[in-house]
Amino acid sequence: MKKAQRIQSIPPYLFAGIDKKKEEAIKRGVDIINLGIGDPDRPTPNNIIEKLRESVKDPKTHNYPPYEGTKEFRRAVALWYKNRFGVNLDPDEEVMALIGSKEGIAHIFLAFIDPGDFSLIPDPGYPVYKTGTLLANGFPYIMPLLEENNFLPNLEEIDEEIAQRAKLMFINYPNNPTAAVANKDFFEKVVEFAKKYDILVCHDFAYSEVTFEGYKASSFLEVEGAKEVGIEFHSLSKTYNMTGWRLGFAVGSKEAISALSIIKTNVDSGVFKAIQESGVEAFTGPQDNIEKMNNLYAKRRDVVVEGLNQLGWNIKPTRATFYLWIPTLNKMSSLDFANLLLEKCGIIVAPGIGYGDYGEGYIRIALTVEEKRLEEAIQRIEEARIIP
Repeated sequence: MKKAQRIQSIPPYLFAGIDKKKEEAIKRGVDIINLGIGDPDRPTPNNIIEKLRESVKDPKTHNYPPYEGTKEFRRAVALWYKNRFGVNLDPDEEVMALIGSKEGIAHIFLAFIDPGDFSLIPDPGYPVYKTGTLLANGFPYIMPLLEENNFLPNLEEIDEEIAQRAKLMFINYPNNPTAAVANKDFFEKVVEFAKKYDILVCHDFAYSEVTFEGYKASSFLEVEGAKEVGIEFHSLSKTYNMTGWRLGFAVGSKEAISALSIIKTNVDSGVFKAIQESGVEAFTGPQDNIEKMNNLYAKRRDVVVEGLNQLGWNIKPTRATFYLWIPTLNKMSSLDFANLLLEKCGIIVAPGIGYGDYGEGYIRIALTVEEKRLEEAIQRIEEARIIP
């Protein structure tokens, strides 16, 4: 059996490896506190569940959906963007339903990257940016995200020759894994850069609604000219606790949406209509659960930040996402530190190296477990004397 060469350069998916380590530890009888994967631990709001219950009984939802998404779903997305960000979208040409934003992110590379082309991707960053490039036989060019630059890429440091050969750029704010945020000044620089080099900007915006203390994330598309050069990938997973439902969308440049649709119409058949109807309910129904979840995440964040700081760390509170990006101790590798926490404390975290070379020296903690378990995790770390 001869496998395709393209998969030889793709490492195992980070979270699949974390799941394996978790199962091995559980078999050994370890009481695991899993802070490794960003999967909301609270259920989907009941109004969304009830809408699915109603919709799935309707035979009209049982046939093939429109490839681009139902009109009702696309209109709901456009209305939500107008109300939330002040961005006008044509639901017929500038909105497309996705089987979760991850699917669209992976497919956009096939729509724009030819063999030998470059994509500009952040490091540390969501692993799919790199693997998507490799699956399209392109070359990922790393934009380092450094703490001293507030985890924003320095566009001026991108090699001129590479910029001329690049087809697309990925940015992601609020950011996974660093929890960094970006303002409109940064987005304006990105638009200027994209216009100069004729690059498609892809903004991964999955965490737009997970924000704290009055901070509201801005859409990249709010910036003048952004819709001419970019698209935004969004998901209902984090905003509405719908990770397993696999419902997302892409919005922005109609040329980019059209190109993405060519890939999608040839490789998938769209999102189940009943799920899209549930998505409409998510956008148009009560929104109070978002604030409840954000208050919950903020409390959990404070437990970990204050707890680690009492042990000698110097962690600053985050303004968005449900992640904390924590430096390892004594310059340990992220894998060694993650393994130490697992072996000594029964705590699973994501090693920073899984997000790229510039993730080395950090671990990512997901605030997706109960407050009392986070308190227990801090206690285990203290008892194990894993302190600065």
